[in-house]
Amino acid sequence: MRPLVSIVVPSYKTVAYIKETMDSILGQTYENLEVIVSDHSSPDGTWELLQPYAQDPRVQLFEQPRGGGAPANWTAATERATGEFLKLVCGDDTIDPTCVERQVDAMLAAPNAVVCASKRRIVNSHGEVLMASRGLGHLRGEVSGPQAVRAAILAGTNIFGEPGCVLLRREALQATGGWDDRFPYVLDLHTYCNVLQHGSFVAVDEVLAAFRLNASQWTIALSQQQSEQVVGFHHKVAEETPAC
Repeated sequence: MRPLVSIVVPSYKTVAYIKETMDSILGQTYENLEVIVSDHSSPDGTWELLQPYAQDPRVQLFEQPRGGGAPANWTAATERATGEFLKLVCGDDTIDPTCVERQVDAMLAAPNAVVCASKRRIVNSHGEVLMASRGLGHLRGEVSGPQAVRAAILAGTNIFGEPGCVLLRREALQATGGWDDRFPYVLDLHTYCNVLQHGSFVAVDEVLAAFRLNASQWTIALSQQQSEQVVGFHHKVAEETPAC
């Protein structure tokens, strides 16, 4: 039977965190899932540390050749997914035990929904909580896709959160061409906004994931380009979404 949920894990140089990430995924209360890990030829031992997880029948491990940065690895992992719903969890983040169950329930209760998100904790490289609850803005329950996009643009930030606290309808993601890296710093937010042109958004008002601030993240290297990319992205979305 095809799993209902695909959890894809792009990893790169996450040897210090990947075990915690994988254990959080495999410890979900929701069990009808597959886990696809794509390691981007990490030189730090991440690939070797992942090997024992291949013994779990839900887990598939792949090694992605170097090149293309994070967008290439996100795409490589996602293209192997088969589930109706898709969650991407970066190799240094974690999801709470009931995260997938709560989000699947929310999506099944809203047949027109293409994106579901919850709040998340922000933690540092040691796992210490820097912010106990972040995300969603004023969004609650099911709202139209354009309404959710407008809320994000007006907030000037990613109110949906990083992929670990988001569940996507995979068919809708495919229909938009997958992860959109034209503005790499807002890769996730840009993609959500594309997908939300195809259906509604559901907000689960609970903290169900943790996002780790890590100095080695690929986004840190883009700091000089961030402002320019965010401005360009906002202009693009304003043109494509009515009343933004």
